[in-house]
Amino acid sequence: MPQVPLTLVPLTVADQRGALDAGVVDAALVRLPIDRDGLHLIPLYDEVPVVVCAADSHLTAADEVTADDLVGEVVIAPRDDVLGLELPGTAAPRFAAPDTTEEAIATVAAGVGVVVVPMSLARLHHRKDVDYRPLAGGPLSSIALAWPTADPSDLVDVFVGIVRGRTANSSRS
Repeated sequence: MPQVPLTLVPLTVADQRGALDAGVVDAALVRLPIDRDGLHLIPLYDEVPVVVCAADSHLTAADEVTADDLVGEVVIAPRDDVLGLELPGTAAPRFAAPDTTEEAIATVAAGVGVVVVPMSLARLHHRKDVDYRPLAGGPLSSIALAWPTADPSDLVDVFVGIVRGRTANSSRS
């Protein structure tokens, strides 16, 4: 629908539900889990977790890393962490947790520790001085399309239909 403008609004995980409730957005790509009360949801995909490390880290020698590979590493968990992953045998940093994933990755770029995030966040905050590898067996992070159940607009209905794969000739069911 090229005649209809689509405005993208970046949201943090902490703000995603509030933006939907307040009508700041008509629909949102959300990271699960989210309180589903009053929302329609269409699960879209799962993201693999990755270990972000300094570009010259020994961890970049492998195509993927395991939890065992991280034993002894300093694992930084930013305050906006979306995985809540605990890795046995790793060390906590001796400094306060960074507020954001972007700050955590900047710390990693300085050669201090690693951070584990979904792949899209590693790509979003990519820098030349860091690299990442998939974490084998790590927790997936699910993404869904969400919109309020109360009176969605005709345009939201059309958008949801497109996401579900309906065409102009499809039935609504």
